[in-house]
Amino acid sequence: MKLILASLLLGLLAGFSASAAELNVYSHRHYDSDAVLFDRFTKETGIKVNVVKGSADQLIQRLISEGKNSPADVLLTVDAGRLHRAKEAGILQPVQSKKLRQNVPASMSDPQGHWYGMTVRARVLVYSKERVKPSELTTYEDLAKPSWRGRIAVRSSSNIYNQSLLASIIAANGPDKALSWAKAVRKNMVRAPRGSDRDQARAVAAGLADVAIMNTYYLGILANSEVAADREVAKKVSVFFPNQKGRGAHVNVSGGGVTSSSKNKKEAIQFLEFLTSPKSQNTFGEQSYEYPVKIEANRSELLASWGPFKADKVNLSILGSKNSEAVKIFDRAGWE
Repeated sequence: MKLILASLLLGLLAGFSASAAELNVYSHRHYDSDAVLFDRFTKETGIKVNVVKGSADQLIQRLISEGKNSPADVLLTVDAGRLHRAKEAGILQPVQSKKLRQNVPASMSDPQGHWYGMTVRARVLVYSKERVKPSELTTYEDLAKPSWRGRIAVRSSSNIYNQSLLASIIAANGPDKALSWAKAVRKNMVRAPRGSDRDQARAVAAGLADVAIMNTYYLGILANSEVAADREVAKKVSVFFPNQKGRGAHVNVSGGGVTSSSKNKKEAIQFLEFLTSPKSQNTFGEQSYEYPVKIEANRSELLASWGPFKADKVNLSILGSKNSEAVKIFDRAGWE
């Protein structure tokens, strides 16, 4: 009888321990969809999610400083370049999961499993419906032509999204052609690079520029803004996916990995599996205007309204490995 009671007690304690498990997540993401999903994960698993927010650079440096004593279990951030940076810093551990391999295309995860994509954003051309015909647009490379002089708006080269776009162009065309492209696009800008992606769309809507280079989800934010002027901006522009007859439009991910210091590896993997599951992917599309990692599975009406598109299939880890080269090319091109 004592043995039976002891076994029952151990079982109860084990169950309590599992239900009382907690995950510490360091997150650079700032979207309402995440809070919804974290709460849903807790309700479904009993695992509480504690979130520490900060910029990617701050969180990566914090993990480096904390070392093996870091309480963090998961790092979430945006852009494969930053995820690669975290991997190179030694703060993410490789994990293998059948569910993650099923949920996330190979091109959108680290080949060694240090990180996995969670959502997708395409870096597209947003153009004026009044001044630009879609037939005028073809590829990223075409933006280097003199016909676009004084017509392009784009943000600073210090921005990781532009660095990753250039890294993809280096991968496709080589560094020499990438440098020529960056120099020509800089000459074709209507103004020196400034502001956010949304500011580039505003410049197009205001008639200052004809075409902006920006991420799709920012247009979603404008279209659903509480500010009427921003909703008007979204109405005045349209989306064009470049390079559809070639390699496809440049895409990037937000994603996550299990930290090297994690004391809850099993739960951390379960968390990433949950975020990449079809149900969670639909929530990202509806609330943060991001594509699912399986782009063809999109269920968002807004994203669908921009039309289907072919995405570049290059493994996104290359965006990280070529980041430093991209930064140097931008500097040589005079792209501030």
